[in-house]
Amino acid sequence: MKPWLQLMFFPCVFLIWHAEAEFFTSIGQMTDLIYAEKDLVQSLQEYIRAEEKKLSQIKSWAEKMDVLTSKSASDPEGYLAHPVNAYKLVKRLNTDWLELENLVLQDTTNGFIANLTIQRQFFPTEEDETGAAKALMRLQDTYKLDPETLSRGNLPGTKYRSSLTVGDCFGMGKTAYNDGDYYHTVLWMEQALKQHDEGEDTTVSKVEILDYLSYAVFQFGDLHRAMELTRRLISLDSTHERAGSNLRYFEKLLEKEREEKEKENSINKTVTSTEAVVQSGAYERPLDYLPERDIYEALCRGEGVKMTPRRQKRLFCRYHDGNRNPHLLIAPFKEEDEWDSPHIVRYYDVMSDEEIEKIKQLAKPRLARATVRDPKTGVLTVASYRVSKSSWLEEDDDPVVAKVNQRMQQITGLTVKTAELLQVANYGMGGQYEPHFDFSRKDEPDAFKRLGTGNRVATFLNYMSDVEAGGATVFPDFGAAIWPKKGTAVFWYNLFRSGEGDYRTRHAACPVLVGCKWVSNKWFHERGNEFLRPCGRTEVD
Repeated sequence: MKPWLQLMFFPCVFLIWHAEAEFFTSIGQMTDLIYAEKDLVQSLQEYIRAEEKKLSQIKSWAEKMDVLTSKSASDPEGYLAHPVNAYKLVKRLNTDWLELENLVLQDTTNGFIANLTIQRQFFPTEEDETGAAKALMRLQDTYKLDPETLSRGNLPGTKYRSSLTVGDCFGMGKTAYNDGDYYHTVLWMEQALKQHDEGEDTTVSKVEILDYLSYAVFQFGDLHRAMELTRRLISLDSTHERAGSNLRYFEKLLEKEREEKEKENSINKTVTSTEAVVQSGAYERPLDYLPERDIYEALCRGEGVKMTPRRQKRLFCRYHDGNRNPHLLIAPFKEEDEWDSPHIVRYYDVMSDEEIEKIKQLAKPRLARATVRDPKTGVLTVASYRVSKSSWLEEDDDPVVAKVNQRMQQITGLTVKTAELLQVANYGMGGQYEPHFDFSRKDEPDAFKRLGTGNRVATFLNYMSDVEAGGATVFPDFGAAIWPKKGTAVFWYNLFRSGEGDYRTRHAACPVLVGCKWVSNKWFHERGNEFLRPCGRTEVD
């Protein structure tokens, strides 16, 4: 074991994971929690009223007895000389005080506790709290929001403003710490400390905050600041054993570092240190698994969109009749070019508000954590890079599903007979789907083998809600960003006419910053479309 690991023994939170929870992955389902909490508040108020009634009765009895005993205690013999007073004293002590005892012992909590017990089985779990915290951190990173902005609730397009307390910020920092994410640990512990220093009332102590913060800072190699924070901790709690041992360890490291520099300088006094110095309090976000992270997040913020004036001139609006489809001749759809190559188009008024609400109503009870298809096995599985809930609707579920499917077939000229079911998705807190391909690549030939309908030739994406901030569909390869607009749909081909995949169509659903994002999509497959979209002359037609 390393010396540092021997010295540092920080409190850890062990999480219990429940696959059936995951409220944080769907805002639509989280709305049920609002009503559950409202019901609990009403139950709590009923309990308070019962307690107040009980206390009022006890108080009335106490006031009455105070007057009576003051009178009787002033002249006991004279008071008891009256036979009625003597009888009532005996009766009170034998009967009335017993009734009061029963009233005091009466448990008015039963109704509230019973309701709370029933509701608790539907409460969010540790997984939900952790997922919600990570969602805030994801929004923080993607949209370059500092902890102060998030803590004060200064977000665009918000109707109901809310803020984070010291305890909330401390909880965010602990979540990051338990995940080994020291970058966010530092950011949120610093915010908790800042609000604590400003005098905010809280049950979290500065010692607790400094305990986590000093360790996270040390992980970034900022030894001087780690020592500074540890000394501040010790000044608040001189008996803190871990902080004392840490400080001694820091001093040894610093002394060792100083000796090595002196030795180096004695060998060659002209040598200057080229070692990177960490700027105290400012740390870089670590790199992660996604190579195009910076491009993807910039597009989500509306930055780096490569829509040049020259390209803009090649984009047009028109009426679309589905290649003279009889159903669309009288009432064609409005079609707008979103991008020229690859060709991405947006259709307007594809779904009515009534159809959208019906489909949401059908989908909501069936929402489950959205999955991705394992490229090796073809089996659907959950993934951390896709945060939403989805359900699949069949035409037999309701006539509106068949109607929407038929409309997509008329618009695209492709058959829905071999297409996948209509997928409805609702994004949760910071809901996203990181850059991915809709089609299967050559190294994953079995991705859609179970379906037996070939590869995904095209994607038809319906936007079923407006989003106040965030939630764009972006294409990092060529720098396009398409923003949700309720009732519209976007369409693109994933494959060239040759059947080769168009790798430019790698796309992502940006995290939802403010709002509730609902979409539905239809994936058209190759089989059945051989003559509807025949092969081209070259591989990239």
